[in-house]
Amino acid sequence: MDRRKFLQLSGAGLGISMLPLSGIVVAESKLTQSGIDLAVKKELADAALNTATKLGASYADVRIGRYLNQYVITRELKVQNVVNTESIGMGVRVIANGTWGFGATNDMTVDGIARATAQAVATAKANSKHQKEPVRLAEQKGFGEVSWKTPIQKNAMTVPLAEKVDLLMEVNKSALDAGASFVNSMLYLVNEQKYFASTDGSYIDQDVHRLWSPFNVTAVDKKDGGFRTRRGLSQPVGRGFEYLDGRAEDKIQSQTVLYRDSYDMVEDARLAAQQAQEKLKAKSVKPGKYDLVLDPSHLWLTIHESVGHPLELDRVLGYEANYAGTSFATIDKWRSGKFQYGSDKVNIFADKIQPGSLGAVGYDDEGVKTKSWDLIEDGVLMNYQAIRDQVSMLGQKESHGCCYADSWSSVQFQRMANVSLLPGKEELSVDDMIKDVEKGIYIVGDGSFSIDQQRYNFQFGGQLFYEIEDGKITGMLEDVAYQSNTQEFWNSCAQICDKRDYRLGGSFFDGKGQPSQVSAVSHGSSTSRFNGVNVINTKRKLG
Repeated sequence: MDRRKFLQLSGAGLGISMLPLSGIVVAESKLTQSGIDLAVKKELADAALNTATKLGASYADVRIGRYLNQYVITRELKVQNVVNTESIGMGVRVIANGTWGFGATNDMTVDGIARATAQAVATAKANSKHQKEPVRLAEQKGFGEVSWKTPIQKNAMTVPLAEKVDLLMEVNKSALDAGASFVNSMLYLVNEQKYFASTDGSYIDQDVHRLWSPFNVTAVDKKDGGFRTRRGLSQPVGRGFEYLDGRAEDKIQSQTVLYRDSYDMVEDARLAAQQAQEKLKAKSVKPGKYDLVLDPSHLWLTIHESVGHPLELDRVLGYEANYAGTSFATIDKWRSGKFQYGSDKVNIFADKIQPGSLGAVGYDDEGVKTKSWDLIEDGVLMNYQAIRDQVSMLGQKESHGCCYADSWSSVQFQRMANVSLLPGKEELSVDDMIKDVEKGIYIVGDGSFSIDQQRYNFQFGGQLFYEIEDGKITGMLEDVAYQSNTQEFWNSCAQICDKRDYRLGGSFFDGKGQPSQVSAVSHGSSTSRFNGVNVINTKRKLG
């Protein structure tokens, strides 16, 4: 079996203390070597499917995976760590006697996969004694031999390590030269080479690439020891190394520079250092009700926590509660057809197809062709996120295509798709939105957050906060967090900028399940306005 390691990042300043690293540590050169031959993968897959059928399985699928990771971690002008990992193996899932069974192995031989398959079938048959109802699997046609690849221009794994280190050193120097006291910067690179085959008749070969380039800058007031931080505004993406080209046409000039489909990490580090120092002198917010203007670099996290997680069907049904709890958005609310999740401005969809998104693949991990579907229409709850063995519970016949496993050794299950807020239908810029705000706060970047186990009551911070008075931004604020509940918040949505402002944010390490797995997921939106939201001062103390 694949052995798992965890990399401790003390002082990374990203709110992530432990990062999952699956596989064995390998030399950098291993990352660019060819994977398993396609004909070999098909031979191994057929061995699994034939064995499962012979042993009495009514359904079987096999995933053959090669998972590559490279993490480059720096602080100031030093490299702290470089980790390259590779994990190769096969996972087999079967239904026998109406019950799921799973087996996995890194013995990449016909005999090895046959033994793992026999174990999966035996497990299913043993567990069937305790199964109250048989698994109801939505029908899925086979696609034959097909392939899909993330549309990248530059494979990040082929970029020399020296070039990556030089970039991060330039980033750090830019921040230090601009007055930062401390700076961490990182590159997280992932390549999943996945092959799926099933008794439905699919043989699917996919090559998936993801990248994230976060940093964190700290400015210290040497007089009183106070400090402020500002994280980078890059977003994790399903793109190649070209994302770090920082093209001029992808830059948005606002209170800071914002980014679309590429990112200038050096520029953002310089601005972050300046803004961290400015935050040391910024006015502390006065608690009260404000109209919030939320940039996509911030709003993605609110979408993720208050819409993405509560609309996962397993959470709704109480089958899953790990990490993110269950859900207030219960089946009875959906069945009513009238549950007002948000205002009539709120239209939220799920998908696994947006170009450049973390969730984009051609087919999910149970051979379903990916698509887009509506979750909330004109504020009304319309659907959930569900996979092949769940959709019958909704009276539906087709999987939504959001099944995923983070390794060949992990069993695939329902994971969050990209969940995004549609842009406004009427032409509206950020400047025009702000002109109509009398008392408000413009928030950029994600920060700390808290949400209850029903995904209902919550609190969110951010990176940059700007006071709005009588339609104008008057200066920077600090110590800002807003509190609300999911239904109240989304029903306060009054305006959404048009598609020109639409951008993706996302989570590179989204946890779920037990044993835990991570996935990557994007959330798109345009800048949006929420009226009368309660804002607290996070610096205030009682007594």
